[in-house]
Amino acid sequence: MPVARPEPQEPRVIAHLDLDCFYVQVEQRRNPALRGQPTAVVQYNDWKGGGLIAVSYEARKFGVKRSMRGDEAKNVCPGINLVQVPVSRDKADLNVYRNAGSEVVAILSTKGKCERASIDEVYLDLTDAAKEMHLESPPESSESIFEEATKSNILDLPSDVGDREENVKAWLCRADANYQDKLLACGAILVAQLRVKVLEETQFTCSAGIAHNKMLAKLVSGMHKPAQQTVVPSSSVQDFLASLPVKKMKQLGGKLGSSLQDDLGVETVGDLLGFTEEKLQEYYGVNTGTWLWKTARGISGEEVEDRLLPKSHVCGKTFPGPKALKNNSSVKSWLDKLCEELSERIQSDLSCNKRVAQTLTLHARASKVLCVIYSCLLVSAY
Repeated sequence: MPVARPEPQEPRVIAHLDLDCFYVQVEQRRNPALRGQPTAVVQYNDWKGGGLIAVSYEARKFGVKRSMRGDEAKNVCPGINLVQVPVSRDKADLNVYRNAGSEVVAILSTKGKCERASIDEVYLDLTDAAKEMHLESPPESSESIFEEATKSNILDLPSDVGDREENVKAWLCRADANYQDKLLACGAILVAQLRVKVLEETQFTCSAGIAHNKMLAKLVSGMHKPAQQTVVPSSSVQDFLASLPVKKMKQLGGKLGSSLQDDLGVETVGDLLGFTEEKLQEYYGVNTGTWLWKTARGISGEEVEDRLLPKSHVCGKTFPGPKALKNNSSVKSWLDKLCEELSERIQSDLSCNKRVAQTLTLHARASKVLCVIYSCLLVSAY
């Protein structure tokens, strides 16, 4: 269950950066002829053309969705390019995407504490860099503002009145803004600079959210895609959360969110404001109740972990329906292949990052109800 963390005493500047349809971008860099074309990346599974794992914005205009399979996508968009993920040992090999993501992380981590959340998303704590900019070259005293920053989307700033970019520039340069917003303005400029640098050095676009905590930054990073960024001033938080469906919140998409809907009639995050902290604790316990009370107010003390590398390496393979393994020799053959891949990745990690794996876990599922998990310590041979 969610646990509330202490709120920081000082204002922070946190960014969440999400690479736009990343798998497609990687394939477009490998094959530039795909740029500007409706494209999708498909899984290593030829049933009905394979499941789509990434869809370009050009393909989305035709109605192609990630929930489709390749054959269905072709019916919707006959001209679509379907690119299969690379294959190794009869299964998908995602190394090309992992390595491309590492290129981006290397750039982003130059400006602050960096947490690699997944293969295509990163959290950044830009607080120190924003404070330094505010002291040395605050936006309100600068002769010019980095152009990409003036294209930011600022919550609660009208986008249909006057010159939008001039309005954003005026917001970034407000001399009468409070300290929190001045730091956010510096953060917006820093993120814009980083996004341009990522594009120049890797050819990848990314979208971003900039706020005072991870929760809000993550919520808005996907609001304006592709290749855009959104800023959340403190004054906009309550109105933003008021109409946000409760299931959109991290950790509220499952049973807890369903309980809020069914037991308390909560449909939006704003609905939680109708309950005292004590009442929420009564329903869900002290920790979760406090977390819900803070979440409704946009409060989150979760810190950005300084983590550039994944916590673990995972190798797996699914055998649906008729492809289910039927004998011990087939199981052994696949275990050998998975162990070979895992061994290679562990050895590479050791060589590049000087880390030694500590624990091995085997997870096997034979049906919806039959699942086994075994773990053991690894004996180092290095």
